[in-house]
Amino acid sequence: TTQKVFHLLNFICASFRAGVFPVWREVDALPNAAARAALMDTPGLLFFTTYALLVLFWAEIYHQARSFPTGALRPTFVAVNALVYMFQGSLWAWEGAQPKVGAVLEKTSALFLAFVCAFAAGGFLVYGGRLFAMLRRFPVESRGRQKKLREVGAVTAVCATCFTIRAGMVCASAFAETKDGLDVMNHPVRNAIYYAACEIAPSALVLFILRKLPARSTRGDERRESRRERRRHRGEDDERTE
Repeated sequence: TTQKVFHLLNFICASFRAGVFPVWREVDALPNAAARAALMDTPGLLFFTTYALLVLFWAEIYHQARSFPTGALRPTFVAVNALVYMFQGSLWAWEGAQPKVGAVLEKTSALFLAFVCAFAAGGFLVYGGRLFAMLRRFPVESRGRQKKLREVGAVTAVCATCFTIRAGMVCASAFAETKDGLDVMNHPVRNAIYYAACEIAPSALVLFILRKLPARSTRGDERRESRRERRRHRGEDDERTE
């Protein structure tokens, strides 16, 4: 299901970042600029894909509830992610082939990542806001209404704030006059605080808020439920006969 894929992508993103951090100094010293940039930027792209999937999930719920067509949502999600990875990959390849323009390409890459983060924040505000407004119009006595309102509101606030801060920080880093931006060895503590605030804490909060997975339905469960249903009907028939 979409929810399980979301949890899997969270695990892959966190594992990738955790694998790069211990060898940060070696990565920063790599002679190949393309490999260095790819190792540093890939976790951020995976983070975008992970939470874009959550936006897709909400968009499908909203469109189904409003009887809007949903056929274009998943192809759009795949196309947007493919374009993001292709464009970023072309920048990495160009940087590896033309080291002389590396500084310009690094700034272009940072601005592109900032745009991607701003786009993700916009997606959460649009579909999180629409879903929240739709849930508010449900009758107060509706089952699970308050819980879903809290979930959607909290996740929208956390993710939109996280991606907005990330976009702003990446832009500030790109236009910094000195090499005091992100992903450098000069300020490891600042980098740790940045990633804790923009990746680790939001991921932990979202996973906590959406911690309950739907119960797994098996054929055995379905057969047992069918047998119970037949017994219930048989009991009703016996009562009518009596």
